[in-house]
Amino acid sequence: MTYTLSLAVLEDLPDMIENEATIFGSDAWSPELMVEEVSHPLNYYLVARANEDQAFAGYAGLRAAPHTADSGDIQTIAVAEGHRGRGLGRTLLRALLDEALVRGARDVFLEVRADNEVAIALYESEGFVTLDRRVGYYQPDGVDALVMKTAPRGKPVGSAE
Repeated sequence: MTYTLSLAVLEDLPDMIENEATIFGSDAWSPELMVEEVSHPLNYYLVARANEDQAFAGYAGLRAAPHTADSGDIQTIAVAEGHRGRGLGRTLLRALLDEALVRGARDVFLEVRADNEVAIALYESEGFVTLDRRVGYYQPDGVDALVMKTAPRGKPVGSAE
């Protein structure tokens, strides 16, 4: 299956909000927070849709100042259950890293649940290293967060050089 990534717009929020609770369970963001995230001027959110039927497949977000960022933070990467295991998470992650590079970020950070082995393996395979552990960070479950960091490498996909 192939996917199209597009910049998230407010019209994408119903799909994002509907899937947030399913994807993240007790860690889900509120609808109000999601609206704030997508509309924040420093944020860059992408939505993924399946090419064959335009079905919602996932989303991801980065916070970094446009063209002047020293660092960036990956806010979220979410892949709907029926689209997992097909490389979409990696595609979204790489797209965010490309945008961080465009924005000038030398380092990109993220937090991930310490019990999310699939996500941790993805991040490590893309060059992230663990810097710290935040004990009990994810509530109400009390699960630790790993703070990870990488440096965007190379030129962004589609760059002119």
